Amino acid sequence: MSKTRRKFLRQAGTFAGGLALAPQLAACGSERATTQAATVSAAAPQVKRKLGVALLGLGSYARGQIAPALQLTEHCELRGLITGSPDKLPEWQQRYGVAEQHCYTYDTMAQLADDDAIDVVYVITPTATHRTFTERAAAAGKHVWCEKPMAMTPADCQAMIDACAAANVRLAIGYRMLHEPNTQTFIGARDAKAFGSLQRMTSQAGYAGSDPPTDYWRGQRAMGGGALYDMGVYTVNGLRYATGQRPIAVVEARQDRPTEVDVTTTYTLRFPGGVLAEGKTSVVEKCNLLRNDYATGAWLQLEPMQPYSGVKGSASDARAFPAAIESPHQQRLQMDDDAQALLQGTPFLAPGEEGMIDIAIIRAIIESAETGKEITIRYS
Repeated sequence: MSKTRRKFLRQAGTFAGGLALAPQLAACGSERATTQAATVSAAAPQVKRKLGVALLGLGSYARGQIAPALQLTEHCELRGLITGSPDKLPEWQQRYGVAEQHCYTYDTMAQLADDDAIDVVYVITPTATHRTFTERAAAAGKHVWCEKPMAMTPADCQAMIDACAAANVRLAIGYRMLHEPNTQTFIGARDAKAFGSLQRMTSQAGYAGSDPPTDYWRGQRAMGGGALYDMGVYTVNGLRYATGQRPIAVVEARQDRPTEVDVTTTYTLRFPGGVLAEGKTSVVEKCNLLRNDYATGAWLQLEPMQPYSGVKGSASDARAFPAAIESPHQQRLQMDDDAQALLQGTPFLAPGEEGMIDIAIIRAIIESAETGKEITIRYS
């Protein structure tokens, strides 16, 4: 039975692989859950069982958000643990009832290949480690959910996509906002084109913290620390789903780096048609806004646009947001959506190509800040 289950999941991954690479998904990458339903094949198998998820990395996000959310999901459940700190395992096992035979260290990951209870490895580690762990999980025959930002460079992202394709498994990136109801409403209103031509955009995400210490990975540039990788990925992805387009250039960018990582980054992107977008991200200054302004004087916004709960939408036309929807468990929505995509052989809302686009933009922002020049964004 376990071999049959594994065979089905891999066949579902093969079926959906082509769909996930469809031009309309690769171009803007941010399909609505409402429109996603239209892509689900009526013949897709309806599987009632839950997928088994192993968490790779037992840090604060896994402990505070992902593990609790897995207790609420309908289509997946926590069945495995993978950590570089084995001393963490007893507490996790006791809290979540994970059996010893489903617990691994980073050095024993290859043994996952023989664990049929685990279908998916969720990578929740520092950004610079995502490629290695994704490749190793794929080599063990497991589907991969990887936290954002996807990796350090587009080349790393492509290697992750290639590794999963070679192993006949699927890769999704943890863009929880794409699953959040008010964000979905924002994108639906954008797609309705009821406001006229887009004139300018604003995207901000930051918190009022302090400079990250240099002995912690968030304070280390090589590990993916700093505001732009940490919070800036929300602003970049937000601008893409605010427009349904990829930016073509970074007009200018500035980074405040009191140590080796940036604590605040500001940037201007140019989109097709000449529309400009202003972005800001910070780990020392609170800001949280995604806004579209139109030539007609109309506007559409999310403020705040990316907290774990309490995303709020509003617009110049009140009909665009008839009611705010509270979604305190965005990670539950994200994981259930991704589990259903695996079980039914349908596209992910955020496949690996989605994450790679954002990393190309982030790298161009860094290049613009360091050179003082306008940078054309290269996506391949």
